[in-house]
Amino acid sequence: MNHLTEAYVDSLALNAAAIKNGKDLVRKNSLQQLGRTEDGTLLVGECKGSGKEPYRCSADFVNPENPVFRCSCPSRQFPCKHLLGLMYAYVSGLPFSVAEVPQDIADKREKAEKREEKKREAAVEGTAPVKRKTNKAALVKKTAAQLEGLEIAEKLLRSLVQSGLGSVDKKTIKLLSEQCKQLGNYYIPGIQNAFRGLLHELENDRERETMYTRAASRMTLLHSLLKKSREHLSARQENPDLPLDVDSALEEKIGHAWQLAELRERGLAHNDARLLQLAFRSFEDAARGEYVDEGYWFEQTTGRIHVTRTYRPFRAAKHIREEDSVFDVVHAGELFIYPGELNARVRWETHTFEEPNAQTYASALSGAIRSFPDAIKQVKNQIKNPLSDKHPVLLLAFKEMVADETGRYALVDDQGGRLPLADIEYLEQPTTHLLTLLHRRDVKGKAMLAMFEHDAESGRLNAQPLSVVTDDAVVRLLY
Repeated sequence: MNHLTEAYVDSLALNAAAIKNGKDLVRKNSLQQLGRTEDGTLLVGECKGSGKEPYRCSADFVNPENPVFRCSCPSRQFPCKHLLGLMYAYVSGLPFSVAEVPQDIADKREKAEKREEKKREAAVEGTAPVKRKTNKAALVKKTAAQLEGLEIAEKLLRSLVQSGLGSVDKKTIKLLSEQCKQLGNYYIPGIQNAFRGLLHELENDRERETMYTRAASRMTLLHSLLKKSREHLSARQENPDLPLDVDSALEEKIGHAWQLAELRERGLAHNDARLLQLAFRSFEDAARGEYVDEGYWFEQTTGRIHVTRTYRPFRAAKHIREEDSVFDVVHAGELFIYPGELNARVRWETHTFEEPNAQTYASALSGAIRSFPDAIKQVKNQIKNPLSDKHPVLLLAFKEMVADETGRYALVDDQGGRLPLADIEYLEQPTTHLLTLLHRRDVKGKAMLAMFEHDAESGRLNAQPLSVVTDDAVVRLLY
């Protein structure tokens, strides 16, 4: 049970409160009858609760990549605080007596093994489940509804353009918000969220000129999205056999929720991926009504910078696991890669943690982009596409970090090229002032993770530091 560490247990918790509650149970000695099987695959215990009888909980690691947790409590959180407390008790070194596998768990293990055996036999015999065929009639009906929804969205945008941003008031925004809700009936949630983002800019209490600039940018994006979506869906209406687009994020921007099986079937998954998290942040997306947990990761084999995003609707946030910073290397059994660009969104179902070492950081340093002109070319090629992410993130190798007489920092590459560093508006969290705190050994021959943004007013491409990768650590600047 070497993989069971405090960091691993933290990663299972829904939120910080669940972590605290689980650790509090250990601190208050609420756990009793702690047991551990001789082979180390099962933890069992009891925890004092509000009733007469204690809650019985178990953590089954017979399959380490897919553990099974059970608890007799009625909590809707999973894993509950009792299960977390059981695992925290183990990693904190509390004594666990040797115990036999309870009969009910042994029976469940046997059933699970039989199911797996049937799957293996089916695969060997070539009778594995066949890819589900598309219901063409349902697809045609759905596509027609989506095109109808696009027409409504186009009318809303057209009316806003014709009346002009200067005429927008609270009454107009309220009316548009009500009409935007109708888009939820047409299977285009991505476009609905894009329209909500535009309305959020219009009702934001900032300077009018800033509001106009940001709203105009949103309108341009929405116009391009509607145009591309109409072309794509019209082609699918004519040919229901047209495959899903995996060369761009258009499907997701319209509102398609990719299933892991779909990604696997299209070759967008691979095994045994090792990822090092370089940056993490949580923020509110008021337009979507969600909290967003966002992490940027370096994949050791490919050298790519991936992104993970967990969306937690305000109303259901306490029931959805809250992500956090990860300092160990994540070894994903299977890594799923969503269609995208420089920073493709990824996801994994099973994973274990590994302690980072010198090889880990050396891999990140060697995988960083060494030529700033090449990096800038990649960024420009992406942001010039109206539907692309306008804030790509790259890992840049630098020869040294320098500051001018005004205190502004810049990176210098091996060829002497310079990349100025500046805080960008999108992040709403400055980090460049923290560069003065770096140790002098970390300002030469290292790598920096930076997020880019094009400043429309100055015409400059700005890069904000998110973290610095050194020989033995990741120095995080964004929290």
